This record gives sequence, C-alpha cells and structure tokens, in this order.
Amino acid sequence: MVHQGRADMTDPFAEIRAAVLDALAQMQAAGDLPAGLDMDAVTVEPPKDAGHGEMVTNAAMVLARPADLTPRDIAKALVAQLGGDGRIGSAAVAGPGFVNLVMKRAFWQGLLPAILSQGPRYGAANLGQGAKVNVEFVGAYPVAPLQLAHLRGAVTGDCIARLLERTGHDVTREYYVNDGGAQADVLARSVYQAYLVAHGRDAPDPMVAASMADMGAALKDQAGAEWLDRPEGDWLPLVRRFAVDRMMERIRADLASLGIHMDVFTHESALRKAGAIEAALKLLDSKGLIYRGTVEAQKASGQAGNGQAHAERLLFRSTAHGDEIDRPVAGADGQWTYFAPDIAYHHDKLTRGFDALVDVFGTDHAGYVKRLGAVVSALSDGRVPLQVKLCQMIRPMRDGVPFRDRIDLRDAVTEAGAGVTRVHMLSRKNDGPLDFDLTAARAQRMENPAFAIQYAVSRANALLRRAAEAGLDEGTPDPSLLTAPEEIALIRALGDWPRQIATAVALKEPHRLVFDLVDLARRFHAHWDAATANPALAFVQQGDTPATVAKIALVRAVSVVILSGLDMIGVDPVDEMH
Repeated sequence: MVHQGRADMTDPFAEIRAAVLDALAQMQAAGDLPAGLDMDAVTVEPPKDAGHGEMVTNAAMVLARPADLTPRDIAKALVAQLGGDGRIGSAAVAGPGFVNLVMKRAFWQGLLPAILSQGPRYGAANLGQGAKVNVEFVGAYPVAPLQLAHLRGAVTGDCIARLLERTGHDVTREYYVNDGGAQADVLARSVYQAYLVAHGRDAPDPMVAASMADMGAALKDQAGAEWLDRPEGDWLPLVRRFAVDRMMERIRADLASLGIHMDVFTHESALRKAGAIEAALKLLDSKGLIYRGTVEAQKASGQAGNGQAHAERLLFRSTAHGDEIDRPVAGADGQWTYFAPDIAYHHDKLTRGFDALVDVFGTDHAGYVKRLGAVVSALSDGRVPLQVKLCQMIRPMRDGVPFRDRIDLRDAVTEAGAGVTRVHMLSRKNDGPLDFDLTAARAQRMENPAFAIQYAVSRANALLRRAAEAGLDEGTPDPSLLTAPEEIALIRALGDWPRQIATAVALKEPHRLVFDLVDLARRFHAHWDAATANPALAFVQQGDTPATVAKIALVRAVSVVILSGLDMIGVDPVDEMH
C-alpha cells in the first residue's frame, strides 16, 4: 500500500522541477556545472508527444550556452544525478538534449489523496499573496445596450478576475465609462428628440427619436415640460447625464445576465471635471516627458510618422518607455486628444494603489497597447506592470450559417445560456478568431465543449450518489489499487491542473482552464465508455469493496477538479443532463 499522499504534492510538475533544480545544484557543487547559472528558464512539463514519457525538462537545453557545455553532456549528467530519486522510474536523454522522465506508479497514485484532502483548493495556491490587481474590461460607449461584439471581452475580463481572486489576489473589476466625448452628446441629442416626441412634438429625425422612445418617455416623466423650448446649452449637460445614467443601468443588467458585476464604474466626464488630465500631464512633465514638437520632426529623425499636420503640439515622450513614436496629447488647436483622458484614467488607477493592471480590449485597440504600456511605466517609474489582452471579434452563426443581423448581448446570452456562452467564449485563445454558433452551443454532443464538461459532472454526480447510497464513499481509499494504465493516465491529467492554473494566472489566459477541463472531461468519458468492453475498468467492482472505494475516489477527484474549474470561469454545474 502506497503512502497516503505527500503534504507538499500540490503540483507534481513543480515538485519534480524542484527535484531537477536540486540535481543541478548538486552538479554545480561537484564541479560538473559552473556556479551562478540562471535557472529561471528551466521547466518541467508534459511532453507534446505521449511517447516521450510523462514529463520532460529543458534544463540542459537552456543551460548549455551559459555553461559553455553541450546540451547532451549536461543532459547525461542530469540523468545520472536523477537516477537516485525514488519518485522517478526512468530518465533518458532525448533529441538534442531534452530529458524525458517516467514516474513510478506510486508517485501518481499518491496524488489522489492530496487532491481529495485539498478539495476545491487543489491547484489554487496563494499565487497572488494579496496583491491588488485592477482588471478593466468592456468599457463600451454608453450609447446603446451591449452588443454581441462586447461578449468575448466581457467573459475574458471577468474570468481573468475570477481566476486571480481564486489564487489569492485582491481584485477590482472596473468599467471605464467613456462619457466625456462627442458620443455622449450625440446620445443626449437623440434622447432629447424622443423627449420632444413624448410631448407630441415633431423630431428632426423621427427614426432616431423612435430608437430612444423609452428613454424619451422616462425623461418626460422625470422632467415634465421643463426642457421644452429651451436652448441646447441649457438642457444638454443634464440630458446627457440622464441618458448616460439610464444607459449604464441597461449595461449593468446586460452584464448581470452573464453573472458579471463590476466593482467600480469610473466616468471619463468625472475625471475631466476633476482636472485629472492636467494633473497627470503635470506629473509627466515633471519627469521631462512632455514637450512641444511635431510628428514631422519625428519622421525626420527616423521614427514612424502618422501623416499628421506639421504644426507643433503637446507630445508625450513615450519612446523613453518603449513606444515607437512620441504620442500627441493635444492637437494643434490645443484640444485634448483621445489619448489624454486615457493617461488621466491610468494615473487615477495607479493612485489607488494597485500592484498590477490588466486591460481587456478589442483588437481594434491594438495600437494603444504600446502607448498605454509606456504611460503606466512612466507614471509608476516602472513599478506597476500592465498586461493588455486583445479579443478578436466574434462571428455569430446559427446552424452553421453566419448572420449579420444585429443582436444584443443579453439576447444572445438568453438564447444560448449564460454558462454555455462563457465556455464558448473561452473555447479559443482570446486573440484568435471565434465562431459562436448559437444553435450548436446548446447541442448535446461531445464536440460541444460545454456539453462535454457538464456531462462529465452529471455522470460523476450520478455515480457518487449511487456510491453514497451503497456506503461505498466511506473509509480511506487505497490508491495503490488503481493500477490500470487508463487509471494512471487519468490521475496524470488531474496532476496537470495546478500547472495550468499557474500558467493561466501568469499569462492572464483563462481559456487554458477550459482547454484543460475539456481534455479531462473527454478522458473521463473515454474511461467510462471503455468499461463496457473491459469490466476491470468499471468504477464499481462487484464483490471487491476496496477496489470500488479506490475507483470511486478517482471519480471524486475528477469531480473536484471539474467543479473547481467551472467555478473559476463562473459556470454553474448542471447536476443532471436532460
């Protein structure tokens, strides 16, 4: 009987990486490797090809050049050093210098009690240690309800926030309300036209008025006839505030349909009114980063130009912090550019004491990545990192046929279901193309990632209920009774969960969790189906209670990881599939 799990076995790949680093340190002590080598790039991961063992380390490959040795020479010495590790069954040099590892069966068996003892905490180590992180996402202009185009960024941003929360970060979800520019004035004028119609007056553009009929009626209920026959200068500021507030109520409801609730809404108009732009630029100026110049002067010095006029304007010296050209913060007429309030907003976030910032944008904002990175670097003196995640547009479909009809976010979520929508938004990397078939998303087939995951939950729950009724969930399971290659492979898949979480946190890529959940679910289904042809794989072994208890424990571990993953991406589990 193997030991009942090691207390430190929270991440088997991290555990063996620590063993590799220890072996390398012993090689240094013996003079086989020079001292002072940077080990940060040393990894231990699953091999891309399952025929190359269970783990592979790149240690020899990344250390060869700084050590002035060949990769294979380092790899051979490393294999010899690892030979005495009781957890490793075999180690072999592969290719130009990789080291492939096969673990002893007891190593994987020992993981099962660790998963069960930690439960939902398995893999969710305190990576953040309380670090304060601001996650800004959606940020659509408050001129209409959220559209399908906003769906991917909303899910990605919220899932980044959930992932960070579950791993020990102090997270603030934030929505930046772009209400300081001309679009808010356009909204206010449209609502005013609807207000006129609500009073029986004619509107300059009846179609525009009709599109805002409900808001016009609401304004009439609130203000009566107060703003009739008044000059625009009198009513525009108040109607703009009314219209933006009403639209933000809709947007909050749109987000709530996905289970998303923002912690903070920051209004551009409030920043402008408070003099935040001037304050941020004054700080940059004190650092020598604001000057008067022309874009043409930058072109003459070999930097990229944007074809703007030759007149001097106020520029931010963003090239001092990694940007390609210095960016205008005011036009030749002295009016602030769109970039200026963005500077003020990120300065405002920094003054609130965040340790890291994450911005989730559409790919149409790709040109802002470097300039915002330069701004945050300049304002924080390089202390606060900014990660920008870009989300490509969604191509909506029904029954495999793309459609171009406008569809509100809330309508799409209602049609497909909130949980299904979340899974599908994370079924591809955020900056890659994504087809969202509202019909196929609900299909009950294994090709559907949402169904594959939820069906695994349903199957596991049904089996666990039957086991509880039969008293088979009691007692301490003996993982050494799990000897079939299929069972060990399933445990290995569970063992990769902590590594996936750590990678997703570092890269702010929650889609990695869905990829891993789908893989685990499909492995579980394959194991379940294989029992039809091979009764020894069945989770219930008639007449053999110890084996059944061990196999039920394996099912429980699968359930623990899948339920934990669903929680991290904000999806409610489905107990039974109909």
